[in-house]
Amino acid sequence: MPLSVSISDAFDGGNIKFIKQQPNANDPRIIDVILQIKPDLYTELEEICHMQYFSFRSTVSGLADHDEGSSVKLKYILQNAHKVSYPEAWPGSTVCYSTNVEDADGWRRVRDTFYTEGKLTWEFTHEHHHGTTTTTTTSSVYFSYFPPYSYSRHLRLVAQCATANAASAGAVVVSSLGQSLQGREIECITTGTGPLTCWIIHRQHPGETMAEHFAEGLLTRLLGLPDKCVDGYTNKSNNNKTDGEEAYALDEQVQKLTQLYTFYIVPCMCPDGGVLGHLRTNAAGANLNREWATVKDDYEAPTLERSPEVYHVLQRMDETGVDCFVDVHGDEELPFNFIAGAEMVPQWSPRLQALHGAFTAAFSRANSDVQPHVGYPPCETEEQALKYMNVATNQVVNRFDCLGVTLEMPFKDCLSNPDPEFGWTPARSRRLGSSLLDPLEYIHPYLRSTDSNWEHLPLEDAYISPTDDYQSKDEFAPGDGEFSMLKKRFFSDVMEIHKKNPMQ
Repeated sequence: MPLSVSISDAFDGGNIKFIKQQPNANDPRIIDVILQIKPDLYTELEEICHMQYFSFRSTVSGLADHDEGSSVKLKYILQNAHKVSYPEAWPGSTVCYSTNVEDADGWRRVRDTFYTEGKLTWEFTHEHHHGTTTTTTTSSVYFSYFPPYSYSRHLRLVAQCATANAASAGAVVVSSLGQSLQGREIECITTGTGPLTCWIIHRQHPGETMAEHFAEGLLTRLLGLPDKCVDGYTNKSNNNKTDGEEAYALDEQVQKLTQLYTFYIVPCMCPDGGVLGHLRTNAAGANLNREWATVKDDYEAPTLERSPEVYHVLQRMDETGVDCFVDVHGDEELPFNFIAGAEMVPQWSPRLQALHGAFTAAFSRANSDVQPHVGYPPCETEEQALKYMNVATNQVVNRFDCLGVTLEMPFKDCLSNPDPEFGWTPARSRRLGSSLLDPLEYIHPYLRSTDSNWEHLPLEDAYISPTDDYQSKDEFAPGDGEFSMLKKRFFSDVMEIHKKNPMQ
């Protein structure tokens, strides 16, 4: 059969538009595949159609009959890369690829990914070889901005949590706080019997799939789930049978923490956007991390009509109270894991600043993929912060006078522990989620202390004001290329980065 290339995004979380294919102008043996990223729905508050996340399948048929043998090189060109929400983030980005979209740990990086003349490009050689006993093929390959986290995987994770036997940690309860606009449940996993309440939410921005991989790692450890249970197979050595039921071993730290805290964990805040392949918005085009309060007179938030996901979570928070809050995200531009705070909100105080510094320092000690120096520059005045009271961390910190942080993971490689072949991965995201228990244990005595013991935290826990100019720090400076720092922006605010530009 003749050689043909087929591009599809018709799967959970897929996003791409096929434009055309043509012979490469410089080498006719290469086929150019011209593509465009599909935008999210229009976001009324920010007056933009967000886009940057992409995920698609490329199938090459007829390789065995191809005149050049059993392989062909394709050059993939995202021609509207300059129109995305964060075009400055493309330099240093590397596209992920895999032959199995369901294998979270089977993805690698196309190291020769380039952003030139407003286009993101990479080349890939598709092959099909018959051996004496096996067949090796890359005729069908998935490409993605970051490895996906499918809704079916989400449902498997929730099902595993619902059947967890973590009696030593108190009952594990899986409940729905409400439904999304398309009728998907906003699940919350509750465990622990402690007097302090800890809320941890993930994936407000659906294209930041590393956030739900983080949730999987956290829940696997916290509930003692079998290794790889969400992939459909388990590490049998971690399972024990007791009276005919599954009993999963909880480590000592977990047993301690579930006596100190009651945990409320939302593994996915935006399931609709995840299925639709959106970068930052739900099924109505709402950026959920701008829906936690009304900051404009003509734009009420949250509402059941536009942002029920936030409405239901915030309503439950008001019922339980919050002593510690973690909001888990991914950042397109900065190649680091970092912690962002709620600096300069009206409730910000020396106490909250000390707690933020201690939490960040403890997390950095627990996992070397976290560092305190590079991150979003904090607001410098209360006037600046008041514009962002619709951001989850700012709203929760101010509402409950509690420690609240936003945890950001990179789409790119992590320069504090670089791995160019794999970059930042789902596996490292899961390990980071598992590591969250260390700073939660460390910070616990200081969260609601009545004797101001936070004033006596050691010097190594001192608050560090982050910068996004990481090349000024020799330990992080890459060996080649230039880093062009973005305009000063807060909370990854796209409107602080470039002018309003609604995309059709």
